[in-house]
Amino acid sequence: MATVIGAHNFAALKAVYERPSLRWILQPRMQLTFSGRRMNLQSKSSDEVEGSPFDHKGLLQSQELYQYILETSVYPREPAPLKEIRAITENHPYFFMGASPDSGQLIAMLLDMLNAKNTIELGVFTGYSLLLTALTIPDDGKILAIDPNLESYEMGLPIIQKAGVEHKIDFKHSLALPVLDKLLEEDNNKSSFDFAFVDADKTNYGNYHERLMQLVKVGGLIVYDNTLWYGSVGMPEESVDKLMRPERSYLLELNKSLAADTRIQISQVPLGDGMTICRRLF
Repeated sequence: MATVIGAHNFAALKAVYERPSLRWILQPRMQLTFSGRRMNLQSKSSDEVEGSPFDHKGLLQSQELYQYILETSVYPREPAPLKEIRAITENHPYFFMGASPDSGQLIAMLLDMLNAKNTIELGVFTGYSLLLTALTIPDDGKILAIDPNLESYEMGLPIIQKAGVEHKIDFKHSLALPVLDKLLEEDNNKSSFDFAFVDADKTNYGNYHERLMQLVKVGGLIVYDNTLWYGSVGMPEESVDKLMRPERSYLLELNKSLAADTRIQISQVPLGDGMTICRRLF
């Protein structure tokens, strides 16, 4: 099992995405007809689908309702640089890994409510959530961003530079665990971060949690993305595509562990692909 941060199981994701016939994750009694990167929900007698669940980032069962949310309260308030980075991400072969704009809107609000200044991000991809954070925190704020995939980061970097926020970003082209362990060697790094966002390899979420619980201050937030894994965590394992099962297994354990962790207050939010917000209590 891969343990590289940011290095999702690309082969499995690509195979699932390109599979001509899949069971729709959320609504097995409906058939989804996919056209490019959009979809229409249509009643059919069969529960077989064409396309992929990755075409639809949100967990809402109605594409029309999801579009209404985006067009009414998300897109009108989305800064122009974020629109631009979303547009260039569409050209990436794994475009579906980008953060959803409705999730980003909530993250920006959380950052504002925290008055966050010092943040950490595990898994950067093309930089949508990274740019969003950089635009939200103060001019003297800092983001430690870690990802071994330099090519994807450099795809969004010109937009970050044009937005004038590159000086807030300390990008580490590295695996995450060595960087986190190095930080923990210095006592002044402990409890020094206001906010952490994790959108990386699911196999290491548990390892990241224990380290981030030392690095994020009491009252600070740790946000884990993809914790509902395209809705598959609520399905019987035999109904889940085999290629999605390994990550699903890790996320089921993570969700159970976070729910039992008395050191945090949690809220699991069905935005994007599921997002769990953890507030450190002690």
